[in-house]
Amino acid sequence: MPSTEHSLASGPYTAIVTARGGALRELRFRGRDLVLGFGPDGRIPDYRGVICAPWPNRLKDGKYTYRGKAYEAVINEPERGSALHGLATDKIWDVRQAAGDSVGLTCKMTAGPQYPSDLEVSVTYLLAPDGLRCTVTAVNSGSATAPYGVCPHPYLVAGPGKLDGWTLELPARQFLEVTPDRLLPVGMKGVDQHDFDFRSRRPLGALRIDHAFTGIARDREGLARVRVHDPAGTGVELEWGAEWPWVQIHTADKPVGPDRLGLAVEPMTCPPDAFNSGTDLLHLAAGESHSASWTIRAL
Repeated sequence: MPSTEHSLASGPYTAIVTARGGALRELRFRGRDLVLGFGPDGRIPDYRGVICAPWPNRLKDGKYTYRGKAYEAVINEPERGSALHGLATDKIWDVRQAAGDSVGLTCKMTAGPQYPSDLEVSVTYLLAPDGLRCTVTAVNSGSATAPYGVCPHPYLVAGPGKLDGWTLELPARQFLEVTPDRLLPVGMKGVDQHDFDFRSRRPLGALRIDHAFTGIARDREGLARVRVHDPAGTGVELEWGAEWPWVQIHTADKPVGPDRLGLAVEPMTCPPDAFNSGTDLLHLAAGESHSASWTIRAL
């Protein structure tokens, strides 16, 4: 049986990518963890490092209507009645190419009661001396137009200290308010004079966040960056392009067991429940493709 594990190395960086969910299982800089990892076997906890497609985040009741036809996805978050993170997170992705510093994986989805068209999603992880660059590409390989959204799901680790002591820099002007019970969209709100204003670097403290942010400041190349630092002086940065107008931030709070072990930073092409709201939803015609990239590096 072919291995599901692929080890990468370049300069001071090492990484492990798994075919399970197309996920980044481990990323280290000089032996220091930059993401919250997981073991080589079994279920991936908390969707760590997976690729969420063809929708990110939550789909209310698992139901939506597209081009006049109703679809219903499997509810995989029963406590909130949502279809969470798309159709590819529990699949074994095919290896497209592999080398010492890169690996490419592909997942194929077929049209049916959950989705209107055949879709092929590929992810490439390329490790370089200055960080890990990742690119996800979707191709509508079917005959019908398909709704599409995507996000990666890494949990960043700033250093050895607890998350409450980490500082966050998040250049976003707005966030999406959600219902407290199901975390479904309510409406947009500005971060001015709000606890979610991290446009200037400051400690996370005990704040709980599981929200989508937008109105993101970018540099001249259209790049945005989230930076997290530990009091010990270490840190990690996630950089993404203009293909992603949203970013989900989650402090990894859990009702039972160890929690707040890492900070989920998830660039998203659309907000939660976009298959119903239509907000920033992509519509891929037959044969059309979409690509988006992000980079994780040590600070």
